[in-house]
Amino acid sequence: MRRFFVILLFLVLALALARYLLRLPSNEGRTETHSIAPDPATPLGSAVLPQAAAHPGLSGIRPLWPGIEAYAARMALARAAEQSIDARYYIWQRDSTGLSLLKELKAAADRGVRVRLLVDDNGTPDLDAELTALNTLPTFEVRVFNPFSLRSPRALSYLLDFPRINRRMHNKSFTVDGVATIVGGRNIGDIYFARDAETQYSDFDVLATGAVVDAVATDFDAYWNSAGAYPHEILVTPPPDLSALDTASTEAEADPDTAAYARSVSESRLVQGMLANTLELEWVPVTLLSDDPRKALGDAPAGTLLATALGPLIGQARQSIDVISAYFVPGREGTERLAFAARQGLRVRILTNSLEATDVLPVHAAYGKYRAPLLSAGVEVYELRRTPRSEEERKALGLLGSSGASLHAKVFAVDRRAVFVGSFNFDPRSVWLNCEMGFWIESPTLADAIAGALDGGAADASWQVGLNPDGALTWTGTDATTPVSDEPGSNAIKRFALGLLARLPIEWMM
Repeated sequence: MRRFFVILLFLVLALALARYLLRLPSNEGRTETHSIAPDPATPLGSAVLPQAAAHPGLSGIRPLWPGIEAYAARMALARAAEQSIDARYYIWQRDSTGLSLLKELKAAADRGVRVRLLVDDNGTPDLDAELTALNTLPTFEVRVFNPFSLRSPRALSYLLDFPRINRRMHNKSFTVDGVATIVGGRNIGDIYFARDAETQYSDFDVLATGAVVDAVATDFDAYWNSAGAYPHEILVTPPPDLSALDTASTEAEADPDTAAYARSVSESRLVQGMLANTLELEWVPVTLLSDDPRKALGDAPAGTLLATALGPLIGQARQSIDVISAYFVPGREGTERLAFAARQGLRVRILTNSLEATDVLPVHAAYGKYRAPLLSAGVEVYELRRTPRSEEERKALGLLGSSGASLHAKVFAVDRRAVFVGSFNFDPRSVWLNCEMGFWIESPTLADAIAGALDGGAADASWQVGLNPDGALTWTGTDATTPVSDEPGSNAIKRFALGLLARLPIEWMM
């Protein structure tokens, strides 16, 4: 026994020493910067600012459902930028679309545009060389949010500082010249832009102009200047060769499918229409909801959580609640609230990933515990199929030519009159651990479109989960007359793993 305590003491001291030696550098010497005010003399400013002035207090919105359109919108906005680009993302992949967009940001910086790029360290494990190259440009600055203390292998940092490292910046925004921004569920990478041939994420963004852009700019500044944001150069020593981005981009451009995506950008009418004042925008009240960046350090003041503001808004529902969430773990409280709404006569519908479509098995295990209580209360539960059956279904999900699909969108619609669009999943991680953001949009048109997606293609591309007379779960597809009792995509190994994961005390991290 004594030997055990000696070993335990040694391990504790070794861990403490490692934490001290591998602690993060101080970021106190960094320069605080702020968003650049919109200039009516720039092409985007001259086109958008008069429209915003004609709609005081409102925001002009345009939904971006197809992945290729969402990609083209970011690329085209970057090309139109003359003053500033402020971008922040949880994941930025080192693939064709990720590298192409980085190259476009570099081109903007080369012509004098100030570019500020804030990335979460968990979602950019392969980009240190490219980010270092960009960070050397005079008008390009990269900061890393809540960085790992050990650069390689980063996963070992979890052993050194798990409570902090387990909290991430999940936010996504792309703001250009202070007059236009894109906010939603998409990260940056092929799988988010309908570019991956094997699997594509069905996702959703909103392009916004007008009043809410100032709120996004202010929120970006809060994160950029927060204690959790570290200049990239104090984390990574610049390598001798700073041409990493050019080399990687050349490799990406050799991909035969790249030409089709390049055409999508050149042919995109979205930004062209914005510049020509021909783009149709819906001008409606839009409110930015965002976590305080101190949440990433476990130090957010009371009442500053996004979930605190979102809960009452969803609670205003009197007719219907439609939830589209890639990761759906409602917990006891969320289950009780949705079940209560259904028992009061509201139509409550949930669309999430099926077992065969999910990319995080522990999340599915946690979610699985709440299906029966929700169904018993009258909540309708749909689970996205792994393989959409028709071109109509793929279009409804915003996919192109995909052999496999997975849901990544985070959208809530209330009474077909208002919608939340953002990075927030209906799960404990979004509520308590990750920093999140999104728009509350008071648009019956958009809310009806979201509800309509559940009425039509999205529901057709899903399994409807039900209960048989014995209380066991069943799955029914629109092409089947008889429900099946075996969960689609399951096998003996997965069922064992799900049962084990459901019993572990890890739901708070899902």
